[in-house]
Amino acid sequence: MMLKRDFPALTMGIMATLAGIGLARFAYTPLLPALIQQQWFSDSQAAYLGAANLLGYLIGALSSHTLSERYSPRLVIAISFTGIAFSFLLCAFPASFSWFFIWRLVSGIAGAVLMVVGPSLALAATPVDRRPQVGALIFTGIGLGALLSAWVVPLLLDAGLLITWTTLGVITMIAGMLCDHGLKQLTTTAVSPAQHSRYQESPVGMKALLVCLVIGAYTLDGAGFVPHTVFWVDYLARENSLGNHAASLQWEIFGVGAICGPLIAGAFTKRLGWQRGLVFAFLVKTAAIALPLLSLGMLSRSLSSFLVGAMIPGIVALTSGRLVELVGPTSHKKYWGRATAAFALAQAISGYGMSALYIYWGSYTPLFAIGALMLATGSLLILLSPGVQARYGHIPPHTRRQ
Repeated sequence: MMLKRDFPALTMGIMATLAGIGLARFAYTPLLPALIQQQWFSDSQAAYLGAANLLGYLIGALSSHTLSERYSPRLVIAISFTGIAFSFLLCAFPASFSWFFIWRLVSGIAGAVLMVVGPSLALAATPVDRRPQVGALIFTGIGLGALLSAWVVPLLLDAGLLITWTTLGVITMIAGMLCDHGLKQLTTTAVSPAQHSRYQESPVGMKALLVCLVIGAYTLDGAGFVPHTVFWVDYLARENSLGNHAASLQWEIFGVGAICGPLIAGAFTKRLGWQRGLVFAFLVKTAAIALPLLSLGMLSRSLSSFLVGAMIPGIVALTSGRLVELVGPTSHKKYWGRATAAFALAQAISGYGMSALYIYWGSYTPLFAIGALMLATGSLLILLSPGVQARYGHIPPHTRRQ
């Protein structure tokens, strides 16, 4: 149950994640077949434009913590929303590959800044007992953005790419105004001196190893789900000749899953705790990414779309919560920034690497096998955590799930 005091943090956090990934990243996926079919770009160029956003996400993740410490977080967030809005508005007309590359890069940079700074500010302003609920719901913005793009983009494409790009820019500006409204009402929750001294110290020994395992798994997650977030619609529409309508339907199912994911993550956390919930989420996502290799029937592809969609924000929420559990809310932005940077680096390498492999193989199918293998490896890293704790001792009481 949500409380009135949660609304400013939720509004700010949800709008930040909606624009940061839900629009800046996911709105491009249903646009990709249209860009190719209307001959704005070749299929290889369109794939590399999708990867440009991943490269920008890496740059933004590396710089977000420094920017938010040096400048007003409100200013940083406002500039990020403006950058994403412009990345849509300035791509509304046919232009050179380099022009589109620059603005897809800008959208990635701004999106990463919103994904690091937004949730950290929201969690810092949320009382400890409310963090599992609020922390999970913040990431529903990813799903809302994906679902919005899945519903709006196919409808708008009938009116042309100009209308589609422009509408996405306007939606981003509205989200930015709502985010700013929530941010103005946000007040940082005080952390007691005792809590501060426990959480601020840098993780050492067993705890540092646990943090590394979490970040390592999150890194592999970033690389592993690239086929579903960049190539899925095109894979279904063109390579498997299902057509734009059937492929767009799968993106809608993906968006529904992405909205449900943080709610499912919250249920995992309540029943299993952050650690075991994260293990379960990784295993589910591994199976879902591998599912297209077995069958592309209506049930199989719909289940794959829903589960991958759900586990993307679900794993983001669970990873963020697990890091809060290990390092505390005050240090969260620092370590969440590092995790996001590692995640983004893996995404960028995977995005460019898989684009090159697609051009070499002429098929997306092997990319799903590679993605599933990466997620399976990430699952193993998370599964190692109980063994680490058993060998080196338990986490101190103040870092356990609240």
